[in-house]
Amino acid sequence: MRDGSGRMDVPDGPPVWQSSAPGSIYDYIRVASFALGPDGRIEQWSRRAADMLGIPAKDAIGQDPVEAFVPRELREAGHRTVSEILDGREWTGLVPYRTGPDAPVDGLAEIYVMPSETGTGERAAVCLVVDVRALRGIETDLAAAQAVFGQSPIGFMLFGTDLRLRRVNERFATVFGGPPSRFNGAAPEEYLPRPEADRLNAALRRVLETGEPVAEMQLVGTPHGTDERRRWSVSLYRLHSASGRPIGVAALAQDVTGRRRAEREAANARRNLALLNEAGARIGNSLDLETTARTLLDVAVPQFCDLASVDLYQGLLAGDEAPPGMTDGSAELRRVAFASAVSDGPLPEGGGSGGSAPGGVAAEDDGTPVAVGAVHRFPFNSPCAGALRTAEAQIIPGRQTDDERPELGGAVVHSTLAVPMVARDTVVGLVQFSRTKGSESFGERDTALAVELAARAAVCIDNARLYRREHERALILQRSLLPPGDPEAAGLDIACRYLPGTTATEVGGDWFDVIELPGHRTALVVGDVMGRGLRAAVAMGELRTAVRTLALLDLEPAEVLSALDEIARGLGATGSDGRSGPRRRGAAASVGPEAGAYGITDAGAYGSTEAGAEAGAHAGSRRTDRAADLSEVYLATCVYAVYDPVTRRCTFANAGHLPPVLVEEGEDALLLDVPPGMPLGVGGEPFEETEVELPDGALLALYTDGLVESRDHPLDEGLQAFRTALSAAGRPLEDACDHVLSALDTRHGEDDIALLMARVHGLPKDAVGDWNLAPEARSVARARELARDQLTDWGLEALVDTTELLVSELVTNALRHGHGDIRLRLLLDRTLVCEVWDADLAQPRRRRARDTDEGGRGLQLVGLLSRGWGSRRTPRGKTVWFELDLPDGDAKPVDPADALLDLF
Repeated sequence: MRDGSGRMDVPDGPPVWQSSAPGSIYDYIRVASFALGPDGRIEQWSRRAADMLGIPAKDAIGQDPVEAFVPRELREAGHRTVSEILDGREWTGLVPYRTGPDAPVDGLAEIYVMPSETGTGERAAVCLVVDVRALRGIETDLAAAQAVFGQSPIGFMLFGTDLRLRRVNERFATVFGGPPSRFNGAAPEEYLPRPEADRLNAALRRVLETGEPVAEMQLVGTPHGTDERRRWSVSLYRLHSASGRPIGVAALAQDVTGRRRAEREAANARRNLALLNEAGARIGNSLDLETTARTLLDVAVPQFCDLASVDLYQGLLAGDEAPPGMTDGSAELRRVAFASAVSDGPLPEGGGSGGSAPGGVAAEDDGTPVAVGAVHRFPFNSPCAGALRTAEAQIIPGRQTDDERPELGGAVVHSTLAVPMVARDTVVGLVQFSRTKGSESFGERDTALAVELAARAAVCIDNARLYRREHERALILQRSLLPPGDPEAAGLDIACRYLPGTTATEVGGDWFDVIELPGHRTALVVGDVMGRGLRAAVAMGELRTAVRTLALLDLEPAEVLSALDEIARGLGATGSDGRSGPRRRGAAASVGPEAGAYGITDAGAYGSTEAGAEAGAHAGSRRTDRAADLSEVYLATCVYAVYDPVTRRCTFANAGHLPPVLVEEGEDALLLDVPPGMPLGVGGEPFEETEVELPDGALLALYTDGLVESRDHPLDEGLQAFRTALSAAGRPLEDACDHVLSALDTRHGEDDIALLMARVHGLPKDAVGDWNLAPEARSVARARELARDQLTDWGLEALVDTTELLVSELVTNALRHGHGDIRLRLLLDRTLVCEVWDADLAQPRRRRARDTDEGGRGLQLVGLLSRGWGSRRTPRGKTVWFELDLPDGDAKPVDPADALLDLF
C-alpha cells in the first residue's frame, strides 16, 4: 500500500497483491517480450515489442524471427542459434534488428532466450528484449549522478517525499558537519536549529506541492561538533520520474559565511565612505563651535552609533591657548553637544572603569548625568582621561551586568569609543561614541572611522574657536571705536544706533561719531568703509581716528574730508618693492558695486553703487597718465557736519555718502541738497560745503546705506520709507530712533546699519555774551569788567577771578601780537567757554619761560587754570579760547595765586 506521501511501504507479513502507480524502472530501460513456437516462428508478440521494434503483432506473428529481423549476412548463424534454443539451450546476446523487411539496421537489442514447453510437451522459447541504447543512457545517468554526489564542489542532497534525506554528497557533509551516513533518513530538525528547520520544512513542502523552485534560501546554524555559527545558501527544486510523477526534492547547499562576511565588510566600507562623504559635506559649514559639534553627532547618530557626546576644554573655549591640566587630561571640559537614538536626556558618564555611556563624570566618578553646557572633568585614571593624555582612541567595554538603564530607554551600552579631538597637534576635546546591546561592538575599522570623523570635526572646531577669538577681538576693537551710548553736545540732543548685519558679518566698517569742538560747536560724523570683516573694521578705526585728529585742528568740513581722502588713499598702499608707502597723488580707483558707495549721476542726483562706480570710472579716465592699484584701495563714504549752537547753523561736507535728512516741526522730512562728492580714496576731486540753518526743534538724521537699501527694495523706496518714518517720529528722540528702526527693514542681514539722530535746541541768547573791543590798552580792563558782570549775571561768582585773569591774558596777547578789532565772547552751557578774536593769522605757541624772563608765562597760566585751551583759524584771523568747568559744589576751582606760584 502507499501512504499519503505516495511512498511504497514494504509489508512485513505474507506477500499481497497491490496496485502500483504508473512509472517504474521499466519506463527507463524499455523491456519487451515475445515467444517462439516449436517451429521456430513467432507465436506471441507483446505490445511493448510492437512499440519498441515498431512492428505490429499482425505482421510479426507467424514470421521467422531470423528472416524478419536479422540482416541477410547473419541469417545462417541466426538459424543455427534458433535451432540450439529449441533444443533446450539458453542464450543471451546482442542482436541488431530492423523495424521492417526493407528497413536498414537501426537498433541493437540485448535478447535473453529461455527454453519453454507447450502444453503438449513440444519445445518452444520465451524471449526478453532490452534496448541496449536505453541501458547505455541509464549507465551515463548513473555515472553523472555518482559524479554529482561524489565529486561536486557544491553540497547536493535528495529529499524524499517524506521530507527526509535520501542521499547527500561528501561536500554537503563537509558543509553541515559529519559523515554522509549521518544524514541518511535525517529530518531537517536533526541538523538545523528548530526555527531554521521549520523554515526549510515549509519550503520543501511548498516545492513538492507547487513545483516552483526556491533560490538561495539563507539558513543559519552551527555545524556538528563546532561552536562556530555559519550561514548557508540553499536552492530547492522538485524531481520527477519519467512519467512526470514527483519523487522528491533536490537541493544545492553552499557555505556563504565568508561571502556574507565579505558583503558585510563591503557594506560597512560603503557606509563608512558615505559617512565620511556626509561629514565632509556637512561638518565645517558653520563657524559656531556648538553648531559644528552638533553636526558631527547628527552625522554619527544613528548611522554609526546609538549615542554620542562632545566635550571641549573649557579653557580653550574661554580663549586660553593651553589651559592648565590639558596635557594630562584633568582640566575642566564643557559638554557642548549630545545626541542619542535611545534617550532624550543626559546620560551617566562612561569614563570610569565600568562606564557605560558617553558623558562627563564628576570628579568623584559618581555617575552623575552631565547635561549639555555643564562643566566637568574626568578622573585621572579613567579611560577618557587616558585618551586625552595619549591622544589615542580607546575602546571602553560596557558594564558586565545586563541591568537595563532607565535613562537609556531600557537599553544597555556595551561598547564605547573615546576619541580625542586633535587639531594642529593639540587636543581640544573628546568625543564619545557608544553602541547599545543588540548592535555590533566597535572594531578596528570603526575606530579608524571614528578617529577620522573626530579629526575632521576637531579642525573645524578649532577653526571656529580661532574665528570666535579673532571675531571677539575685532568686535571689541569696533565697539571701542564707536562713541558711548549717550553722547552729549551743546545745543543738541543725540540718539544713536548701530546694528550689525548678521552674526557672520557682525564686524563691519560703518561708524558714527560725535566730536566736541571749541566754542561749544559739535561735529557729527557718519561713515561707511566699503567691505566687511576685520579689514573693514581696522580701516574704519584708522579713518575714525583721523577724523577726530583733523576735527581737533578745527578745520573746515571740506578741508577735513580732503585730508581724510589723502589718508584713505594711503591706507594699505604698497610700493612696487612690497614696502608700505603712500600712493601717488591723484591715483584713481573705480568704485565697485559691492562697496556700497554713492556717487553723482549725470543728473546730479544721488545714485546707487553703480552710479558711484561710473563716477569713479569717469574720474579715473580723466587721469589716464596715472595708474591705480585696485587691490590696495580703501574706499569709504562719509558725511561730516559741524553745528554751531550760537548761530544755529550747520555746515555739511559729503564724500559720496547718502544725504542727511532734516525734519522741521510740522513739516515732512526733507533730503538736504548737499553735493555728494566722491568717496574717500578716489582722490583728485574737491569737496564742497553747504551751510544750512537749523531751527529749534528740528530733527537731523545721518545714516548709512544699510538702513535704506537691500536686495528686497531699491534705494529710492528705502529713502522714501525712511522719510515717512522720520515724519511720523514726533516723540522723544530715543523713541523716535527705535520707531525708525522698527518701521524699516533692518533684518535683511546684508549690511551694517548706523543711525545718528540729533534734535536741535541751540544756545539761548542769555547764554551768550558777545562784545567788540577797540585795539587799545584800556580794552584789557574793559574785557575784565565785561567778563565779571556777565559771570555775576549767570551766578558764577566762583569763576570770576579765574576768568578775569585768563581773559586779561588773551586780550593782552591779542593787543600785543595781533592787529585790528578784538572780539570777546562768553558761552555758557555744560562748561564756560571764552573766545577772543583778532585779525592776525599767526597761531599762539606755548613755550617755557626762563626764571629770568619777565614774560612768556601767559599761556602756561591759561593751561594751568583752564580745563583746556586752543586756537583755530578764522576767515579773517584767528580765535584763541579756553574752557572752564562749572562749579558743582564739591570741586573747588584752581586758586589763581597758587597757579602763579607754580610757574616759578
